[in-house]
Amino acid sequence: MNEDALFWHRLQFAFTIVYHYLFPQLTMGLALLIVIMKGLSLRPGGDAWALAARFWIRVFGINFAVGVVTGIPMEFQFGTNWGSFTRYAGNVVGHTLAMEGLFAFFLESSFLSLLVWGEKRLSPRMHFLSAVALWAGSWLSGYFIVCTNAFMQHPVGHATAQDGTLRLVSFWEFLFNPWALAQYAHTMSAAVVTGSFVVAAAGAFYTLQRTHLDQAKRFLRVGTFAGLASSMIVAFPTGDIQAKLVAEYQPVTLAAMEGRFETGPMAGITLIGQPNVAARRLDNPIAVPGILSFLAYGAFHRTVKGLNEFPQEQWPTNLELLYYSFHVMAGLGTLFIGLMAGAALLSWRGWLHQVKPVLWALLLAFPFPYIANTAGWMTAELGRQPWLVYGLFRTAQGASPQVHSGTTLFTLIGFTGMYALLAVLFLFLIGREIAHGPEADHV
Repeated sequence: MNEDALFWHRLQFAFTIVYHYLFPQLTMGLALLIVIMKGLSLRPGGDAWALAARFWIRVFGINFAVGVVTGIPMEFQFGTNWGSFTRYAGNVVGHTLAMEGLFAFFLESSFLSLLVWGEKRLSPRMHFLSAVALWAGSWLSGYFIVCTNAFMQHPVGHATAQDGTLRLVSFWEFLFNPWALAQYAHTMSAAVVTGSFVVAAAGAFYTLQRTHLDQAKRFLRVGTFAGLASSMIVAFPTGDIQAKLVAEYQPVTLAAMEGRFETGPMAGITLIGQPNVAARRLDNPIAVPGILSFLAYGAFHRTVKGLNEFPQEQWPTNLELLYYSFHVMAGLGTLFIGLMAGAALLSWRGWLHQVKPVLWALLLAFPFPYIANTAGWMTAELGRQPWLVYGLFRTAQGASPQVHSGTTLFTLIGFTGMYALLAVLFLFLIGREIAHGPEADHV
């Protein structure tokens, strides 16, 4: 495979998937928060919660529509750009990709229609159950996608056929891959972080504007408490379990994530440092001793292997970007816990709407979960390199050999233009909903 063409194949897929995932992370996070709001609306005097849920259902619908449009090209790219990978592993990963489309997607879209247009036609309890079904559909869709990715990270339940391709021999082992279970819990809790920060930001915006104050208090309450809970779950236990799986099955990735070249006990986690690959060292490090050993193996004294223990052809191909992606994700995740802990405490005491610095922090913080989620997926995917299916099939083997770099670059330019237009449309529609406010009647 021509390296120039491979670069453009990888860049195009990276662009489309990073752009696409800006939308599902919010829909999956909002789905749970909408269920909570609809559940609260069933209590006596819960009309205000029904109004809050109605507003976020409209936001969910816009986000879902754009997510569908941006997700469709990715399905085609498995055939157009990654045909060799599809021939090699399609008999395994094709099952969950098909299930995502046929079951989860149609379930999600069907019940979204009931939520958007069925409130006056359904009883409050049935409308609540529609929200539960929407949540189940969106999270089921997420599981099938994560399960597909988990096989690429830790392949299980397969065998190699006589023609060299993979065959599925244990569907249940594949479906309940331990890597998939851990990665799914981590991904879903991170999606709830995004949803919570967006809801809290809307509440902060309306509070600072002195409009829709009753709904703003509800947004702040739900956003801060859900944001605190989900931010903590992202760190522990889901992040902790994920770190231990990386240590067990991808030790070279663990070393690269921390820019660790030397093997030794009491391995520290780096707060600040710059990986110097040429010199095989970490420049200007500030580290907390023992933490990496504890995260990886549950004991401070355990030895963590450095990159020098592995042949360089097994190292992740972009070690510097992997290192910074991991530290951006971990650093932001720590800040999220601190911000939401303070905001939740103020909300519990009834003071949050009076503390403008915290309201401004909540308003300005909503883009950062998107950054953290993107950095987290970059960590996972860069850490898997140079493999498409870890330990079995290299990325350089997976691209479509007959699709040259000029064609790939041409379509990448096309995607860039189309997604720019979609971004303008999305921002216009969301801006219009924010301007109308949660008390506008769209039913």
